[in-house]
Amino acid sequence: MLIRITIILLCLLSNTSYAEKLKTPIISGYQFEHQSKLLQQNRRYMVSLPERYYSSDQHYPTLYVIDGDFQFQHTSALVTNLSRMGKIPPMIVIGVANQGQEDYIYQTTWAIDNKPEYGGAPLFSQYLEQELIPLIKHNYRTNSQQALAGYSLGGLFTSYVMMQGNTSFNAFLAMSPSAWFDDYAITKKLPLAISNQKRQIPALFLSVANEEGMGVKKLADELKKIDKKDTPWHWQFNNYPEETHFSTAMPALYDALTFLSPDYYLDPQDMMKMTSYQEVLQELEKKKSLWTGFRIEWLQAYQLAKYMHWSEQLNDTDNFLTEVAQHFPESHAEVTIQLAKKLTSTSKPKHAQQLLLSIKNSSKNNPLWHREMALSYTALNQIKLAANHQKQALILAKKQHLPTWLVWELQ
Repeated sequence: MLIRITIILLCLLSNTSYAEKLKTPIISGYQFEHQSKLLQQNRRYMVSLPERYYSSDQHYPTLYVIDGDFQFQHTSALVTNLSRMGKIPPMIVIGVANQGQEDYIYQTTWAIDNKPEYGGAPLFSQYLEQELIPLIKHNYRTNSQQALAGYSLGGLFTSYVMMQGNTSFNAFLAMSPSAWFDDYAITKKLPLAISNQKRQIPALFLSVANEEGMGVKKLADELKKIDKKDTPWHWQFNNYPEETHFSTAMPALYDALTFLSPDYYLDPQDMMKMTSYQEVLQELEKKKSLWTGFRIEWLQAYQLAKYMHWSEQLNDTDNFLTEVAQHFPESHAEVTIQLAKKLTSTSKPKHAQQLLLSIKNSSKNNPLWHREMALSYTALNQIKLAANHQKQALILAKKQHLPTWLVWELQ
């Protein structure tokens, strides 16, 4: 009996040792530090990039999150999940770190009654505009769509920045903002600032949980009075009566992100209700008016290929791709790869290869393109060529830091 126990323990220790050797960190973002001339101190920020950032030259919307130490990880994880599932487009997430509780309170508030613990918001907003945003634009491929998100005092600061007429942010997500601050002054200041704006009003998502005395409902009531018949304004107020101030951040954030791009994803089941692929493309075209804009990302491309098969329109693939190139030129290669995948799986590898070769110049650095080339060559019994493309797919996947799930798909 003792020998048996000893053998079991040795096996467990051996397995533990082996498992330790396999440990690999799962990295969702990186933290950086830079010198701020405006604030006269080092400041930290975090960056999370889209899963396929290094596999293209695409430019992305940017989401800046106040109180990054507290909010960055779950925000970046949610953005990754929603974009992977096609609910929103991929985004670059920037966590704006606050350095301790005193710094957080100071930087998110304006001055009142000569109290030294408040008053940093004006300079902190200048820091974002003049130092952090230019730094991010210099280092990463961003587009003109910039959203600012904050919760609690971070939500108050988000509302404060929206009041500034010269801000470069064009969407604001204020979740349970501390509207009580300064005797509920924001409930008057923000609606007045919005009413006086001559240019297009940035999008606003506002929310509150079961929080008596927070003042957010009062703010929402004042915003509802704003008459903007001549200037359409995209805004939304959500109430979460079953959540507390501490539990509301995640459900509110989910709704806030989908608020920026409502109905971004079009499911094949809904496509099947349409008369043809032309009608499907027209429906996708309408989504370009969303705050985030619209392009056919990988999952939507995959579902389009599935739809073309279900609706028995695969024989019209060439004409379909011609229209995709006209309406969504930046997505043409993505859709082509997914259609080639479907053609190979339906015993049409020669046609698949023709499609893939037509985008060779724009896709030779795309691991998914090499993977589909490998599959089509395999179906055509050209094993050596298939192996070469498969090898290149895995080399590029590693070089471009593709997520583990996608690397396994390539294998």
